[in-house]
Amino acid sequence: MKELMDIITHRRAVRRFEPVQISESDLQTILEAGLYAPSAGGRQGVIFAVSRNKDVNEKLGRIKRAHSNPHMATETSYVSKEQPSIADDASITNAFYDAPTVITLFAPKNFLFAAEDCAVAAENMMLAADSLDVGSCYIGAGWTAFADPYGQEILRGWEIPADYYAVMQLLLGYSRKGDSHPTAKARKSGRVLRFD
Repeated sequence: MKELMDIITHRRAVRRFEPVQISESDLQTILEAGLYAPSAGGRQGVIFAVSRNKDVNEKLGRIKRAHSNPHMATETSYVSKEQPSIADDASITNAFYDAPTVITLFAPKNFLFAAEDCAVAAENMMLAADSLDVGSCYIGAGWTAFADPYGQEILRGWEIPADYYAVMQLLLGYSRKGDSHPTAKARKSGRVLRFD
C-alpha cells in the first residue's frame, strides 16, 4: 500500500512538456489503467481517442482555447503559479499545452454517469502515468475542442458515434527538462468529518 500512496501523493498536474513522444509501452500501460477503471453498472462506455499527431493536437488545442472562457486568475485566486493554466496566462494559445499525446475521453450523451466514468478512468491513467514518470494533466469541457468545422471533421474521421460527446482530455508527456516537479499544496484541515 505504501507504494500506491507514494504515487497518489506525488502526482501533480504537468502543463509544460518535452517535445518528444512518450514510449508506446508507457502509453499502453496508461491506457490499460483507464480500461480497468470502475464504470457505473460495469458498462465500460468510455471511448479513449488517442492522438499523437502534433498538428491535430495543436489545432484542437487552439480551438479549445478559443472556445474556453475561463475566469482569469487574480493575485489571490489562480490555478498554478509553477505551471500556469489558460486561466492564469492569457498568452497561452494552446489549451493542450503542446502535450505530445492527447487522449480525449468520450462517453454516451444520455447516460447519467458519463462524466463520472470518464473522471475515474482519467484518475487511474494519471496515477499510472506518474508511476512511469510521465506527466499528465486533466482538462475538462472536452467538447470545446471540437466546436468548429475542423473539430467536427476530426470527430467524423475518428468515427466517434453521434450519441457520444467529448467529456475531457488527458494530456500526457515527459515534463520539460529543467522544471522541478510541481510542489504539493498543504492539505487543508477540516475536510474530513467523522460520525463514529
